[in-house]
Amino acid sequence: MIIQRVVLNSRPGKNGNPVAENFRMEEVSLPDNIKEGQVQVRTLYLSVDPYMRCKMNEDTGTDYLAPWQLSQVVDGGGIGIIEESKHTNLARGDFVTSFYWPWQTKAILDGNGLEKVDPQLVDGHLSYFLGAIGMPGLTSLIGVQEKGHISAGSNQTMVVSGAAGACGSLAGQIGHLLGCSRVVGICGTHEKCLFLTSELGFDAAVNYKKGNVAEQLRESCPAGVDVYFDNVGGDISDTVISQMNRNSHIILCGQISQYNKDVPYPPPLPPAVEAIQKERNITRERFTVLNYKDKFQPGLLQLSQWYKEGKLKIKETVINGLENMGVAFQSMMTGGNIGKQIVCISEDVSL
Repeated sequence: MIIQRVVLNSRPGKNGNPVAENFRMEEVSLPDNIKEGQVQVRTLYLSVDPYMRCKMNEDTGTDYLAPWQLSQVVDGGGIGIIEESKHTNLARGDFVTSFYWPWQTKAILDGNGLEKVDPQLVDGHLSYFLGAIGMPGLTSLIGVQEKGHISAGSNQTMVVSGAAGACGSLAGQIGHLLGCSRVVGICGTHEKCLFLTSELGFDAAVNYKKGNVAEQLRESCPAGVDVYFDNVGGDISDTVISQMNRNSHIILCGQISQYNKDVPYPPPLPPAVEAIQKERNITRERFTVLNYKDKFQPGLLQLSQWYKEGKLKIKETVINGLENMGVAFQSMMTGGNIGKQIVCISEDVSL
């Protein structure tokens, strides 16, 4: 059987910006027979995420991410349907997901590396398992729960950078749900700001590309900032930190502004900002969601419940076609998406 796949064509270089041409499509043949313990899957949806930028380097800079290899198939979050199974716990027609899903139209995978998912948790929106009811949702929920120190009724103000992205758009809503009295988002277009305030219930939104960010932030957060969900790092984060209150908390989710630069993770703060952080006793601890696997199952159930109750709004930007994986990745890295960036490979869930 001939299938299509996407391989890493070139590396952008440690300090370079990734482009669609870093990836290329090719055709390969799949074996006709699967072995014991394996399944043949058809890919339905694939995810592109900021962390993947680290995997484009020869050295990812982290111990839990392996680099993609040149001319080898690329992988990441994916969901598909089983067409054939020789695995005792997985059957034809089951929907399965994995963080290491190859960017292929079809694949033969080890069944032990797959997780079966229940479409009822997402009201049939299977792609949500790659976003709000998946790793980005868990990252937002567990990050806020573990590092945000939110206590209902204590009038806390939360700021979210990268607020219209996959994690940011959820984190702000979760901040409200867990008891923050005020949530302010930072993003890069008027359209995104409007989306945050009119659709997601953010109390205010700051467009960092227009006007003075520090002034806008002071107006939006008159009582200062108690919790900062940081997706971007860099100048924006320095501005937020300078307006944080004593004993406040930074949730280090990502540093997308720094991913194309050769710096350690998390990147060090400028000396003046670091002095503010220490003087005001602001926590800024590394957060890795994979360290909280015991909280995944209850977390997914909580996210699903909020979604079904209409308390958690989910937004996706969908591009169609495996040939557009590189385009989707480049767009996501430059803020072209609102909500989760998804690539639809096949919508056909029939066998």
